[in-house]
Order: sequence, then C-alpha cells, then structure tokens
Amino acid sequence: MIEKKTVIAILAGALASVAIAAEDPRDVRHELMEGVGEAAKVIGGMLKGEVEYDAAEAAQSLAVFERASSQLGELFPEGSESGKDTEASPAIWDDRAGFEAALSDWQGAIADARAADLQTLEDAKPALGAVFKTCKNCHDNYRIKDE
Repeated sequence: MIEKKTVIAILAGALASVAIAAEDPRDVRHELMEGVGEAAKVIGGMLKGEVEYDAAEAAQSLAVFERASSQLGELFPEGSESGKDTEASPAIWDDRAGFEAALSDWQGAIADARAADLQTLEDAKPALGAVFKTCKNCHDNYRIKDE
C-alpha cells in the first residue's frame, strides 16, 4: 500500500514545481501533467491490484486531477504550440472545440468520481475507469505520441 505521506510528498512536490515554474504556459502545463501522472500511478496501481485500495489516497489523486483540469484550458494559448519539448499536439490549436470538449469530458468524469462513494475497489472501478478513459481519449487525440 502506498503510504499517505508518499502521496502527500508527491502532491507537495507537484504543487511546488508549478509554483516555481516560469510563467511560460508550457512549463506550467508540463508540471501539472507530471503531477497528474504521479496521481494516476497511485490509482492505476490500485486498479491493477498492485497495491491495496485506499479510498483516501484515491480521493487525493482525484483532487490532483481536479486542480489540474481546472487550470489546463488556459495553458494552451497561441504561441505555445512548440518549443520546450512540448508534447502538446497541433490538434489542440487546429481543433480547439474538440480539445475543450475532451477537457470538459475529463472534468465531468473527475467530478462524477469525486461525488461517488468510492469506499471499495469494486465501487471505485467504474468511476475511476471513466476518468482514465477520458484521459486516454485526450492523449490519443491531443498529445504527441512518443516514438
């Protein structure tokens, strides 16, 4: 089981990184997504049965997702399409409405999961699965894929 202090350290590091990052939106969105990735590892480990399910840790990870999702829409302004090894796909700017819809879908899935009673893994699987599905959808369409 992942200890709460580990999750808190991950969250604190992610938030500190965002605060320290330059005001360049590419830096800020990168740091936010690093935090999301760490939070996703926590939930993913639980869903895969690699670590014991812990409702409080799942809720903490969802809170990271929620904070990131509330900020990401503003972090893709014109002029931030390239540079700094961004993984943002040009499709974000070419299909802004689609990107915003994908982000909205993720926000909705997160809100639904946060509102659900996720006390057991069996209770959590549908809601957390929906969150991960919307993550994948956005990454499939709006992130440059690693070769």
